[in-house]
Amino acid sequence: MPKTYDVVVAGAGSFGAWIAWHLRRAGRSVALLDAYGAGNNRASSGGESRISRATYGADAIYTRWAWRSLAMWRDLFEQVDEPSLFQQCGVLTTAPEGDARTATSQAVLKDCGVPFEILSAEDIATRFPQFCFAYRSIGMFEPSAGAFLARRAVQAVVRDAVRNGADYFRESARPPERGELRTESGETIAAAVFVFACGPWLPKIFPELLEGRIRATRQEVFFFGTPPGDRSFTSPAMPGWVDFSDARGGYAVPDIENRGFKLAFDRHGPPFDPDSGNRIVNGLDAAREYLAERFPALRGAPLVESRVCQYENTCNGDFLIDRHPDLDNVWLVGGGSGHGFKHGPSIGEYVAARIDGSGAAEPRFSLATKTREPARTVF
Repeated sequence: MPKTYDVVVAGAGSFGAWIAWHLRRAGRSVALLDAYGAGNNRASSGGESRISRATYGADAIYTRWAWRSLAMWRDLFEQVDEPSLFQQCGVLTTAPEGDARTATSQAVLKDCGVPFEILSAEDIATRFPQFCFAYRSIGMFEPSAGAFLARRAVQAVVRDAVRNGADYFRESARPPERGELRTESGETIAAAVFVFACGPWLPKIFPELLEGRIRATRQEVFFFGTPPGDRSFTSPAMPGWVDFSDARGGYAVPDIENRGFKLAFDRHGPPFDPDSGNRIVNGLDAAREYLAERFPALRGAPLVESRVCQYENTCNGDFLIDRHPDLDNVWLVGGGSGHGFKHGPSIGEYVAARIDGSGAAEPRFSLATKTREPARTVF
């Protein structure tokens, strides 16, 4: 006889781990599965670090969720005695003076009670001399924001869920049939509800439904060595940073584990297979050029590490959180689209409430709003 649970959650990344955590806290029996293990190198929630920020322009739902999620992340880290899994170095977002998004973000942050400061070009130059801009910039600085140690943070959520009674298996999942899910190893697990929070694997598991609606794209991350004894690019002297000045979409995370200064680009790369894709970087020259432009003190800095990961993008960057249209007991949760990691706690809370029937649906997360043509609007 197969073991039976109230809910099976497939995928132990930020979304799946927090869904399992919230369901278990609500008293549900839960099995959490992941094919390669929580925080693995193939996962969108793997890797060294993720930025936490609440600046989202007019998209107030993401500001509210990011702010609430940060509190839940930090509460968990305190409970498991690992507060360093969040580094409160602050996050700076920059744009040219007069940027409309920055003005809108100010109003939303204020309305949501998120602390922030507006920095002029002179303020930025004085406070963060690491940066160099070719234009007169304006900055928004969130002092309560910072960076998560991503892989370790996800694993901490999974461990806490297990401590509270969830079962965790390193198993891959197929779509369920008649209330039972068969894993690739041949095990059978029964449940009343199944949640697939598999990131870039979602369109591989449900290809007819999700092909084009969720696209996995290749993303490259670079870690550059800083000068010996120089602490200006480490936390807390260096903030997390997101640049809205041009289409390159640069962002950076300070050196928080002695692994180097992290630089990457928030733009969608080419299609990528999370199982078999080539994970050797090929964009180092462009990264070096950008590094020298924005951070002159790191011109010529050695590359000490690199990584290829992936986004799983919906058409516009909104999350997908909805029932399968043909399987009433199956929920589809994904589309982190490069900004989802930080929202894991709020997503877990939302999904648990939707499964219990106590939470209202957010229309923008529905499958019906996900087209097969990309037109990104959420950043």
